[in-house]
Amino acid sequence: MKHEPARATTLTRRQLLGRTAAAGALLAFHLPLRAQGKAGAAGGEFAPNAFIRIEPDGRTVLVMPQVEMGQGVYTSVALILAEELDADYSRVVLEHAPPSDKLYGNPIFGIQVTGNSNSIRAFWVPLRRAGAAARAMLVTAAAQRWHVDPASCTAAQGEVVHAPSGRKAAYGSLVAAARQLAPPANPPLKDPRNFTLIGKPQHRYDTPDKVAGKTTYGIDVMLPGMRFATIAASPTFGGRVASVDDSAARTVPGVHKVIVDEDLVAVVGDHMWAAKQGLAALVITWDPGPNAGVDSSAIWEDLRAASAKDGVLAKANGDVAQAAKGAEVIEADYELPFLAHATMEPMNCTVQLRKDSCEVWLGTQIISRVQATVAQLTGLAPEKVTVHNHYIGGGFGRRLEPDMALKAVRVARHLDGEPVKVVWTREEDIQHDIYRPVYRDVIAATLKSGRIDSWKYKISGSAVIARWLPPAFQKGIDIDAVDSAVDIPYDIPNLRVEYVRVEPPAVPTGFWRGVGPNNNVFATESFIDELARRAGKDPVAFRLEMLGKTPRLRAAVQHVAEKSGWGQPLPARCGRGISAQVSFGSFIATVVEAEVEDAGGVHLRRVTCAVDTGIAVSPDNIRAQLQGGLIFGLTAALYGEITIERGRVLQGNFHDYRILRMDEVPPIEVFLIESGEAPGGIGETGTTAGPPALRNAIYAATGVALRRLPIDRKRLAKGAPT
Repeated sequence: MKHEPARATTLTRRQLLGRTAAAGALLAFHLPLRAQGKAGAAGGEFAPNAFIRIEPDGRTVLVMPQVEMGQGVYTSVALILAEELDADYSRVVLEHAPPSDKLYGNPIFGIQVTGNSNSIRAFWVPLRRAGAAARAMLVTAAAQRWHVDPASCTAAQGEVVHAPSGRKAAYGSLVAAARQLAPPANPPLKDPRNFTLIGKPQHRYDTPDKVAGKTTYGIDVMLPGMRFATIAASPTFGGRVASVDDSAARTVPGVHKVIVDEDLVAVVGDHMWAAKQGLAALVITWDPGPNAGVDSSAIWEDLRAASAKDGVLAKANGDVAQAAKGAEVIEADYELPFLAHATMEPMNCTVQLRKDSCEVWLGTQIISRVQATVAQLTGLAPEKVTVHNHYIGGGFGRRLEPDMALKAVRVARHLDGEPVKVVWTREEDIQHDIYRPVYRDVIAATLKSGRIDSWKYKISGSAVIARWLPPAFQKGIDIDAVDSAVDIPYDIPNLRVEYVRVEPPAVPTGFWRGVGPNNNVFATESFIDELARRAGKDPVAFRLEMLGKTPRLRAAVQHVAEKSGWGQPLPARCGRGISAQVSFGSFIATVVEAEVEDAGGVHLRRVTCAVDTGIAVSPDNIRAQLQGGLIFGLTAALYGEITIERGRVLQGNFHDYRILRMDEVPPIEVFLIESGEAPGGIGETGTTAGPPALRNAIYAATGVALRRLPIDRKRLAKGAPT
């Protein structure tokens, strides 16, 4: 290929997806047509819907509704479309979708967005229908040409075949006739047993160009006459520029202009080095603003105080209070810190702003929102704002925000219409992120006959959904914050989940890979291990006893226990820990094997993962995504923390915002459980799986029940009090 007993006040995104899919539709999603009634398009190609174009020369163009940021979605989407279309996979080319919520809106969110591991699970049916509709039209066009029954024709490898007569017609030769046909409303879909592409090992679409250095990321965009800029934003949240001495900066060769704009200073140069050197030469005095007193200790004090209050009811089964009467109540609380995204490709955006138009080049997870917010900032009509999306060098939720585009436009407003590429330094990137919220989870449970009888769970933290998608924030519940909490997979007769919204002063919070489940799975699975020890049971056996209503997860737990060597002897201060979860529509069980050194350091020995993610569209990609997600999550568990002092972020680069290094990554085995169910999400599940499994491995090795991340090495040192 070329280039109730349950009572709930809200639904999780996963529940919403599952219920609408079961009803046979994804939020009434329809195949967006490019032309009313007919599949015509300018230029003579066959374009039956917004996802597919077939050229007269037989080339098949697939328009990608989701952006590629390393998660392999271009390959998977191409496989789904090409499978149902019966295209010649070697002649398929891909292109980015333009901004259009109407044509390319995600069926779950209703807007054009890539995130929440829902590219495949949300578009699975719409994409298949798009491919099947196009195939049906091409088959009909061929049958009409041959004066035969369409049912007597088949399609494969970009051709329609009439076996009785031996006739064949390439798709390209049928374009003109197919354009005259109306797309079928409900085209029949293939039986998965007949898939020829889906589920088979395939080369990733994007790998060859990446290896050859041909891939264009947002940061690679080059335009004639382009200027280069880098910025310094106020180091304190809400601060502004007080004064700037730019005399030294203006003497730097290649510096074109110094821009002062409220809370940021930009240096524009003939090349990036000039801009960077010019910025370093500036003497900037900042007015810290009202948030100079904000620090991490105060944020944690506020969060802990708020978590002691009653929250909004998110779910209730049975009677937790009654079950706790006369029983021993076991309590614990868990905390997760602020985290930055630290994507490999720093924030960047190229803008050319003219009097009557604006053109934007970048890699974004939310292209239509970039268009809308840039239009609002410039005062232009949305159709006057053109956004070119590119490959993303790591998103992780960071590029669900349009801020990099808006700051680039602010710089471009000070120029005379020439294009300008604005690139953030790594320090600006980490110190001006939209951070993963701090969370605190308070859990109280009781045991009865060796099983959990009651479970009271309270989540305290930011409501990212309230800011990012206000219509989804209802009755005080953030559906992301309670995800994987209201739908805990274990059989617990008495359950209560509450949510307390606590916004940290001044600190902007947003989605981070794994989103809400990375908090709730950590707290839940850590506490499950503590309860297993209180019950005197093996952690795997304890879980299996309570997974009767979740057979797919039960099978994953059994499989990973077998493959990881669970129960086999280990050296001193070595342990295995398990985590089980249902997140993003996938059922995943993970075992981490780790060694705790005498000084408290942690060495990862082995990671084993078993997953039932439904039909595996691209098996190799699923394994790769789980491996990458596990590394991402384990990095956070071992090292990740953003701290704030005097209203500013202290970390600034990878020397003080540590990541796992190549020689620290253990062998990671991923086992796919065969399934005929619809695909689940996979890009974020590994991130949520790693931290609790590691924490539980440490618990098994040392008896130390860590309840906060990143891990506390002082507590793990041999001889330290537990």
